Amino acid sequence: MSRTRIFKVSEMTETDILSAARALDEGAVSVVPTDTVYGIGTGAFCEESVLRIYQIKARPATSPLQILTGSVAQAKAVAQFSGGAERLAQTYWPGAITIILPPTPQGKNLTRGFKGLGLRVPGNPFLVGLLSQMAHPMACTSANLHGQPVLTDEETILKTFDGKVDYIFLGGQLSPTASSVVDLTEEPRLLREGGVPRADLEKTLGQALTVK
Repeated sequence: MSRTRIFKVSEMTETDILSAARALDEGAVSVVPTDTVYGIGTGAFCEESVLRIYQIKARPATSPLQILTGSVAQAKAVAQFSGGAERLAQTYWPGAITIILPPTPQGKNLTRGFKGLGLRVPGNPFLVGLLSQMAHPMACTSANLHGQPVLTDEETILKTFDGKVDYIFLGGQLSPTASSVVDLTEEPRLLREGGVPRADLEKTLGQALTVK
């Protein structure tokens, strides 16, 4: 594999971001800062690159990846939004909530055998800008080896992934708080309470959430 290209996001130009977005759409595997932890992602429809992420992380192929988009509109291309999903998205995106929704015909190939897609518009300005320039969503998961702690600092990211991925985008020290995960494919369920409290989610939905 070619040498990893490393960028500090604070020093990237618009041209750099456009070039990175194009590379991701074409299958580059990249470590990116989010509003929670560092993630590792690629173009969602680049199947060989998605499989490469599983190999790099030693992650079971039965575990789904999250789908990141730069806007609600981009998310609607791959997932079906109910009224409740629309309210959650408009209230908390960009932000730390992942919403699992049924796929559209275009998004069906991204489910990897699961009922729904876990979607998020992350609240990191650099990442939203990058996603907004991509032609398709990003398939992403936390940037850590499977079963190991999540990574939030640049030094550990470099030690773990330099030489294993195509790009590393360094965004400083991040937060270890994960996103809240709400499954709306059937009866609304809270799979993980993270960046958005359960009470706030229930108030926005207008109904109680079953807890997994």
